[in-house]
Amino acid sequence: MKLEGYTTIDGQIECLTGLKIGGTRESGGIGETDNPIIRHPVTRFPYLPGSSLKGKLRSLLEIKYRPHSQNTGEPCNCGKCFVCTLFGCGDQAESFQPTRLIFRDAKVSQKTKDELEESLPGSYAEVKTEIKMDRKAGKAARGALRQQERVPEGAIFDFSISMRLFEEDTPDKRKEYIERLAEAFDLLEKDYLGGCGTRGYGKVRITHDGQPMSEYLKSLSL
Repeated sequence: MKLEGYTTIDGQIECLTGLKIGGTRESGGIGETDNPIIRHPVTRFPYLPGSSLKGKLRSLLEIKYRPHSQNTGEPCNCGKCFVCTLFGCGDQAESFQPTRLIFRDAKVSQKTKDELEESLPGSYAEVKTEIKMDRKAGKAARGALRQQERVPEGAIFDFSISMRLFEEDTPDKRKEYIERLAEAFDLLEKDYLGGCGTRGYGKVRITHDGQPMSEYLKSLSL
């Protein structure tokens, strides 16, 4: 297939509730949580791995259009459906064409950096304490106290996705790819990003310069 070019899709992900994407605890200091968020190793600011965004968008489309893949616990690897075309096929034997979407790690916006520096200096994260209830006793179960680091509500990440454009992709096919990606972002806003979503974490709003991402994508002409 002949590569014709690229188009860049960028936008903002705003945390409407605390966001949990786990990292690795680098030290065992007194008072440190056992469940840290992922941080840049130099700046210490949180970031959103491109793999996390890619995996969630892919998973949501597969749940809707490729439910059989949920039975294996693995991504769809047929190599022929639009999900495999957009996000890639992990089975080299079934990979018939290049992946269309390239996801970049998303950094917090400058506004969010300034706010975190002022309100949560050094850690750049909130710590949420959770418990497991003993329903019979009506109190916290023994040993069930845990602390979770979260990116706080209101934080904004700037993200970027590159889409490869091949000569073999007709205008109708390109339009379909964009519409599928727009649908994935719509599904994500109704679902959650990161971990602990069923407990209130990870609700997000996704925009391009204030415009809903799905509307922006549908306005693109490739």
